[in-house]
Amino acid sequence: MDFLVYFLIAFALSAALIPLFAAVARKIGLLDQPGGRKKHGVAVPLVGGLVIFPLFIAMALWSGIPSQNEYYFLAAMALLLVIGALDDRFQIAAKVKFVVQITAAALICIGGHAYFFSLGDLFGFGPFGLNLMAIPFALTAAVLLVNAVNLMDGLDGLSGGLGLISLGWLALACVLASSFAPLLLLMILCGGLCGFLVYNLRAPWRKKASVFMGDSGSLALGLSLAWFSITLAKGDDPVIAPIAVAWILALPIWDICGQFARRVSRGRHPFAPDLHHFHHHLIAAGFSVGKATMILWSFFFVSGLIGIGGIVLDVPEFWLTYPWIAGLFIHIYLSLRPHRFRRAFLWLRQSGMQPKGTDHNE
Repeated sequence: MDFLVYFLIAFALSAALIPLFAAVARKIGLLDQPGGRKKHGVAVPLVGGLVIFPLFIAMALWSGIPSQNEYYFLAAMALLLVIGALDDRFQIAAKVKFVVQITAAALICIGGHAYFFSLGDLFGFGPFGLNLMAIPFALTAAVLLVNAVNLMDGLDGLSGGLGLISLGWLALACVLASSFAPLLLLMILCGGLCGFLVYNLRAPWRKKASVFMGDSGSLALGLSLAWFSITLAKGDDPVIAPIAVAWILALPIWDICGQFARRVSRGRHPFAPDLHHFHHHLIAAGFSVGKATMILWSFFFVSGLIGIGGIVLDVPEFWLTYPWIAGLFIHIYLSLRPHRFRRAFLWLRQSGMQPKGTDHNE
């Protein structure tokens, strides 16, 4: 019952505070202006992250749950919220943001001990140990995931839904393992995200999102996914196997790896922005924003179901590893030539997945 209460409190406070913060954002210019690669026609307040995650920090402290390690997580989250808000308002240099991301990752991985020494029996030959690479692997994974979520924040409802579904699967893993301390924190965060989606998700009564998460929110969300994914998968008796986590987070990981491979192959900086992410291909193929978001939500749900299903059915870990690797290489192959994705999605749309009369504007 406590978990439901905390969820509902977080949901109610998030839903109540976002309009107030949005009004302040309009006065101080904390807005996402239209133009360039952006398709929205009016300035939109960038306050989702500045409500969800400070609320999460406050409720986490109020609950009395955080351990010494989790204080490092909350401090790292606060750091990313600050740099993200400054970037939303003043445009911080990419190098500065990257240094701050590495610092935040170091706080959770080194200070908060968010790392593990084994990835499990990935290939069927016994435990795959990391040994001295444990901390470097965790640092790399955390920075990668922070950027992956940030780069996928491109459609109404997408990043919030990604976070909600992924954290929901991790919460279910906690229930299955009777691990209740992290479950309470996950429920608080899920409640805050639900309150945000009230304003960010397209609905019959609202054609466009009225607020965005902003860099502050997408960076903090990526860090949260990294923290819970690593800490729940660590130890001799983990809450969830690392390969199951990889399935829950499959799409953002595959997408950023595919984009890095394509950009580097063309002599570009791996973090250079463009319109070739997975969600961009759906829009280019003619899917509406709402339809594209639902397709991606469905993918998150199914990939998470594979990971959690592997736990419930006690599937050997290597049976989950090889299909995951195959999916990664297929995604990279398609990403190297974006028209391959678009042809496939165009075929899907013409096969009846796109309802008539929907809005195609992003």
